Amino acid sequence: MEAEKYQIDLGNLMAFDPTHHFQSIPSTREELARVCIDKGTELVQSIANALFGLPSTADPDGPLVKLPPPTTKLPREKHLPKPKPPTKWEQFAKMKGIKNHKKDKRVFDEQTGTWKRRYGYDRVNDDKDVPIIEAKMTDEPGEDPFSKRMSEKKQRVEKQDKNRLQNLKQAMKADALPSHVQLAATALPITGTKREVPKKASREELESVAGMAASATASGGKFDKKLPGEKPAKHAGKYRKFLPVVEGKGMGSQERQQTEKILNKLMAKSSHDILDVDKASCHNVQREGREEAQERQRAGGSFIFKIKQV
Repeated sequence: MEAEKYQIDLGNLMAFDPTHHFQSIPSTREELARVCIDKGTELVQSIANALFGLPSTADPDGPLVKLPPPTTKLPREKHLPKPKPPTKWEQFAKMKGIKNHKKDKRVFDEQTGTWKRRYGYDRVNDDKDVPIIEAKMTDEPGEDPFSKRMSEKKQRVEKQDKNRLQNLKQAMKADALPSHVQLAATALPITGTKREVPKKASREELESVAGMAASATASGGKFDKKLPGEKPAKHAGKYRKFLPVVEGKGMGSQERQQTEKILNKLMAKSSHDILDVDKASCHNVQREGREEAQERQRAGGSFIFKIKQV
């Protein structure tokens, strides 16, 4: 009876009454909310009755039912993602009919006789594990094969990086950048795209960024190459140096030397150069005069006193 009265979509746990209409328009908002809650209670009860009519399986937490596929198409919150344009390699593989097969992460290395990673650190057939390179007839005399191999690897890496930037540029034009580079692309667009250029950074901001980048090195930017017109750091190095808290090799002797140096300055014959005796005695006389005046004022007397500096 309820299935005929209501339209129930168990896949989305949704029910709808197409024949519902208000007998009279509610006069107040409270009355409208009460009518909506009553009708919603009926719809939820109809969904629960339909769920108990499905075949269920026993479980310690209670009966479990498998929901049928949804029949109502709900609208998306966001637009459909645009397809990512194919890279140069994908275009070449499609033209040649090449199919990519999943490769194992570990490969047996014949040089060392162990299983190693296919890519990354300590990989198989690493150039560092090759002690001898067989010479070829086309090799030039006197050429170092190890340096040649390193230069060829550097060229391959540069070519791959260039292709990667080209692929990102094409994806940027098609508005289909990967999610992990979208934030960087909005902050700093790739050269050649039609994106809006961010606002120009001020001179103070550039100097602040340059200072942070220089101080990020281990030397604090001391050995970094200076740009033309770049000013030195305002506060280079530390203001004060302290001995380490943890006792280490030679720390005890350094602390002893520092303490002896301070005591020698205080106890030396020429200590008057460090301590201003005249100024100290003057402060002492003034302090005694103030104390005497306060005592006489408490006793109720009035007086005038003068202090002569020593």
